[in-house]
Amino acid sequence: MTKPAAAVGEEFARERQYKIGRIVEEHGRARVNELASQFGVSAVTIRKDLVRLEQEGRLVRTHGGAVAIGVARPEGAFEMRERLQRDEKASIAAAAVDLVQDGEAIALDASTTALYVARELKSRGGWSLLTVVTNGLRIASELAGYPGISVLLLGGWVRHEAFSLVGGLGDGVFRRINIQKAIVGAAGFTIGTGLTDATEEEAQIKRAMVGAAREVIAVIDHTKWGRASFATFCRADRITRVLTDVAAPPELVAEARAAGVDVWLVPSRASSDDHPRADDSAPNEAGQQL
Repeated sequence: MTKPAAAVGEEFARERQYKIGRIVEEHGRARVNELASQFGVSAVTIRKDLVRLEQEGRLVRTHGGAVAIGVARPEGAFEMRERLQRDEKASIAAAAVDLVQDGEAIALDASTTALYVARELKSRGGWSLLTVVTNGLRIASELAGYPGISVLLLGGWVRHEAFSLVGGLGDGVFRRINIQKAIVGAAGFTIGTGLTDATEEEAQIKRAMVGAAREVIAVIDHTKWGRASFATFCRADRITRVLTDVAAPPELVAEARAAGVDVWLVPSRASSDDHPRADDSAPNEAGQQL
C-alpha cells in the first residue's frame, strides 16, 4: 500500500533534521542559508527544522542559524569541558611539563588541556627564561606576571566559545619567531585525519603553531581517540609524540604506534606518583614509550 504524500514528506523531513543535527553537533554551528543550499529546500523549511530540533533539545537557535548545545553559553561550555576528565588532563599536563626546558619558547593553544599545562608550569616554578606563546585568553591570564615566564598573546578576533584569539592577525607572528615545542590539544585524533578541531578558525591558528615548532606534542585524553572532527591542523606524521591517559583504546594506540607515532600512556596522578611510568606493553626502541 502506497504511503500518503504527507507521511513520505514527514520521513524526508526527519531524515533532513537528523542530518542537520549532526552538522551542528560536529561543526558547533550552522547558518540557515548554507543549510538551505545544501539540502535544496527553502530557508523557511530550514527554520522550521531548527525549531523542531530546538524543541527536542538538539541545538539552540540563533539569529541566522543555530549553535550546538553549550555554545550558546560559552563560559559555561568552557568551564564544563574544563571539568571533564580532570585527573587525566592534570596527569597529561604534568607529563608535558616534564618535557619543557627553561629557556625555551613554547606554544600553547586555547584548549582546556593546555590550560592544565599552564597551571602545571606555575605549580612547578623555578623558571627564569621561559616564553609561552598562546592564543588562549585564559592561559595568558593564568601565566601573566608569573616570575620567569614571559607571555606572548597573539592578536586576532575573540572567539568567545573557547576564550581564544583567531584569524590571520595571530598566525602571522609564527613566521617571525622560533618555537621549540607546540603543545596542543585536539577535538579528535585518528591516523587518517591526524589532529582535528571542531572549527576551521581554531584549526588555522593551530596549523601556524605546528608549522613554526620544532616538536609537536599532542595532549589528548582517551575520549579524543578515534574521532575525526571538522578541520585537520596536524597530520599524524608531523606529531613528535602523543601524551594520553591509560584509558586510551588499546587497538587505536597500537595502530598509532605501528604508524610510527610515539605514544606515551600517562597514569593518573591520583593512583601513582607525579611522573609517567613506562608502559610494559610499549616498545622501547626510540626512547621510552609511556
